[in-house]
Amino acid sequence: MEQPIWNFEQEPTNDPLDETGINLRAYFDRVADAKLRQYDPTWSDEQVMEWDGNFKDDGSLMMFCCERDVDVEEYRRVLAQCISYRDRVRDQLLPTA
Repeated sequence: MEQPIWNFEQEPTNDPLDETGINLRAYFDRVADAKLRQYDPTWSDEQVMEWDGNFKDDGSLMMFCCERDVDVEEYRRVLAQCISYRDRVRDQLLPTA
């Protein structure tokens, strides 16, 4: 597996991070930038879950090695942080972007 160019997983945060929080940040590192740029914060929760494609029927994100479930509310909050991170570093990591 190729390592992503992003390193949101290790980006400093004021949020307390447990194993699940770290894994969620790493999960976003692996989302293609073109896909991430499609995200619309005005979408309904159902649209967000469909767009991602990895939510289970119970409404939690399907991730491995997690201590707890990630619901769409946490997903959206951390995704917004990830988008902000990418907007800040994109020109440094993708000079032709």
